[in-house]
Amino acid sequence: MSEDKKVSVKKEEKTRGRIVVVRVRGDCRIRGDMKDTLKMLRLYKKYNCIVVPNNPVYVGMIDKVKDFITWGEIDETTFKELISKRGRLPGKKQLTEAYLKDKVKLDFAGFTKEFLTFKKELKDVPGLKRFFRLHPPVKGFERKGIKKPFSMGGVIGYRKEKINDLVQRMI
Repeated sequence: MSEDKKVSVKKEEKTRGRIVVVRVRGDCRIRGDMKDTLKMLRLYKKYNCIVVPNNPVYVGMIDKVKDFITWGEIDETTFKELISKRGRLPGKKQLTEAYLKDKVKLDFAGFTKEFLTFKKELKDVPGLKRFFRLHPPVKGFERKGIKKPFSMGGVIGYRKEKINDLVQRMI
């Protein structure tokens, strides 16, 4: 019985998808435990971005630092653009399709499909940094600024699929 339960839980995790998390606020006046959580999420600076599985571990961490980040479900085109334009290797070198084919035997489109279906991870590409540095968004953030939740016209908090719009403007 417990074996079946574990299998069903893993299947549920795979159907949940991936979440993209973008840090929109800096380090000023931030508590130590929040700073530690942001470091565990690899969100070291403002406008850094990560892609994580939608599971209770990451959801709890995201909930703790919700006043400093915005997040939502990532789609295939946004992730492909993110990894091709903003993927970095040691020495600030850009991730190329030739490097990806040499190490993982997949191109950007193939790796994107494998990643979003949980068959591959970012750590499967040797040397790839697991966070992405972004630009400030073109045409700025929403009208109410970075201190109000997205539901009230601000920036921080859960955005559902609208996060893809923001990430596209920040790439």
